Amino acid sequence: MKKLFISLILLLLIGSALYFLNRPDPVGVRLYSVETGTVEQIAANSRAGTVKACRRSRLSMPQGGRVERLLVDEGDHVEQGQPLLELWNADRKARLEEVAATLKAREIQAASACHTAALAQREARRAESLAKNRLASEELIDQRQTEARRSALACEQAQAMTEQARATLKLHQVLLDDTILKAPFAGVVAEVNGEIGEYVTPSPPGVATPPAVDLIDDDCLYVRAPIDEVEAARLAVGQPVRITLDAFRGRSFVGELIRIAPFVSELEKQARTVDVDVRFTPPPNDAHLLVGYSADIEVIIERRDAVLRIPTETLLQGNRVLHFDAAGQTLEAVAVETGLGNWSWTQIQGGLDAGDRILQSLDTEGAEAGARVVPLP
Repeated sequence: MKKLFISLILLLLIGSALYFLNRPDPVGVRLYSVETGTVEQIAANSRAGTVKACRRSRLSMPQGGRVERLLVDEGDHVEQGQPLLELWNADRKARLEEVAATLKAREIQAASACHTAALAQREARRAESLAKNRLASEELIDQRQTEARRSALACEQAQAMTEQARATLKLHQVLLDDTILKAPFAGVVAEVNGEIGEYVTPSPPGVATPPAVDLIDDDCLYVRAPIDEVEAARLAVGQPVRITLDAFRGRSFVGELIRIAPFVSELEKQARTVDVDVRFTPPPNDAHLLVGYSADIEVIIERRDAVLRIPTETLLQGNRVLHFDAAGQTLEAVAVETGLGNWSWTQIQGGLDAGDRILQSLDTEGAEAGARVVPLP
């Protein structure tokens, strides 16, 4: 009996020795210490958005003609009303000068006729005064009154002809202005189509032709981006937005949601989206933004500060994490209760406390529930 007991002890010792000699080495893992911070619930664009201008006009001439002068180059900044392109218009300028001279002659004639009418009116009143003292005949009074009425009509006729000449001058000024393309607003010239001596034609209805000048208002820019239809119901005008641009990596810009499209786009049948517009608030002064830049947006639907949080990448399916047991130097699966979350952070409402350490990278080979681990720095 004693020998049997000794044999069992020896077998246990040998088995323990073999286990400790053959058991796998502890896995080196990196741990994350649970702490408090900010967690946001966001809605992001499903495809790349685009920086657009609040105003962009592809300007064309209202009539055809030969280009006489190109007054701007691509990249020039122009002011509202500044001439950009001028067609040959020597005939219209000459006609305008002719009508202006006619107007001047009409104004002189009207002034002369009205002076004559005023004189005739005074003569009529003088004759009436003499008639009261029986110093003028009825025939003279009738003659003076008739001349006064005739002169007044001549004055009115001359004034009407002057107004007619003034309207004709205005018409020819409009016709001349039609040969000069002017900037409807201040901005930057993006494109100029045409050379001096070339013949340009207006765009007929339904036929797309290159614009004579493409003008962009670069002082007012916004981002248009598609949001998945599932997220659209949670969006509201005025929500804060975080904007990132591929041209400015590592930097984000503050924005505000200013428009939600009233319909769902069916561009992709299986991934329908809603277009939204986001305004920069304020526009960045230290970053030269160009129309057409690709952009990504994150609409902040809800935000909570100073809440317990963990990196979203540490979550297993079923809202579980691998908690580090310092006493046994092992990992154990722990169920957690989550709140707000995004692809960066997830709020923890139960299951963990501040200071608990969990597995940071789930793709670490050998790191699973029950595994012996060694925390790495």
